[in-house]
Amino acid sequence: MSQHNNPESRASSKFIYGKLPRSIWMLGFVSMFMDISSELVHSLLPIFMVTVLGTSMIIIGIVEGIAEGAAAITKVFSGAISDYFGKRKFLAVIGYALSAITKLIFPLANVISWVFGARLIDRIGKGIRGAPRDALIADITPQPLRGAAYGLRQSLDSVGALIGPLLAVLFMIWFANNIQAVLWVAVVPAFIAVFLLVVAVREPESQDQSTGPRNRLKLTDVKRLPVKYWLVVTLGAVFTLARFSEAFLILRAQDLGLAISFVPVIMIIMNLAYSLFAYPAGVASDRFSARMLLVIGLWVLVVADVILAIATSSWVAFVGAAFWGLHMALTQGLLSKLVADTAPAELRGTAFGFFNLVSGVALLLASVIAGVLWNEFGASAAFIAGAFFATLAALGLLFYRPNVGAGNLHA
Repeated sequence: MSQHNNPESRASSKFIYGKLPRSIWMLGFVSMFMDISSELVHSLLPIFMVTVLGTSMIIIGIVEGIAEGAAAITKVFSGAISDYFGKRKFLAVIGYALSAITKLIFPLANVISWVFGARLIDRIGKGIRGAPRDALIADITPQPLRGAAYGLRQSLDSVGALIGPLLAVLFMIWFANNIQAVLWVAVVPAFIAVFLLVVAVREPESQDQSTGPRNRLKLTDVKRLPVKYWLVVTLGAVFTLARFSEAFLILRAQDLGLAISFVPVIMIIMNLAYSLFAYPAGVASDRFSARMLLVIGLWVLVVADVILAIATSSWVAFVGAAFWGLHMALTQGLLSKLVADTAPAELRGTAFGFFNLVSGVALLLASVIAGVLWNEFGASAAFIAGAFFATLAALGLLFYRPNVGAGNLHA
């Protein structure tokens, strides 16, 4: 894209923060507060399922995989509906509100079916909001700043994911390891997120709908998504196969003997690295080769998996978690930018929906595989398998060089 290579269209990194629209900042803060709530819950939930409810590792892998898979499937429909009506915010509000309501259920759970149900509804809420929100970011933001916009949202989201486990540690100490009491704390930031979305985020008056009004939703619309978009979808799936649920990071910390009150520290470290590097990585994605950044991200994941596989103490696991967060920072916002850049404007919601559907199916498969390997052969086997998939993906990107256009995957 000529605009992409025009120096005048490139915002100086010194001033990019100020150039991003106010609603991008507000969406970032919405993500931050919801992630404070969600990560507070998720940093304790695997331990709660194992120690209080007596759940096996295989069941945890299945619960995590099905919940995330449900979120991915829901994103297809919510994304397509947002394209049909040309409105994104209403669906985002519904999704965030559903997730907020589930935060009232987790502290009341006394059997695994309650946890599974709440987790499923929470992820369905995430699915409803995910594709419309990601498409809304592209609708609001000028194309030369999209990488920075997705990076900023991911960065603020990760700040929330950092604060959530930190609050979990503090309140676990305060409430003397009473997990259910701590889970009530998650209710407050969840409803703050919904309030901010309703009052502070403005949707553009009209969307860039090059085909005009659409009379009905059609499955054939998917055929209008270009080949370069489907390449990005494939990349997202491969990346997800190499990176299973973060619940296994928490369980690895406990497996290495970390006291239950301090187990969420591993998520704090992971999200600290994520939040510090997500925005700079987003800015870099507006300027440099996507292929280069993706390959670097994959090798960073290999390092993380190997460290977590060979770790003999929680301190070594913390180093692995930091590399895991760096991998997330380098890849997640960039993949979102690639989806936005390769999909037609009138199909952005649908495009994000299918991208997340395929990634969700991959996450279900990866989480179940990790759970089985952990249960049968131990923690190291699960992380070594992740390193193996990441290595294959990195080698594939190095040797397979499709011509998908400037600004996407050219080295």
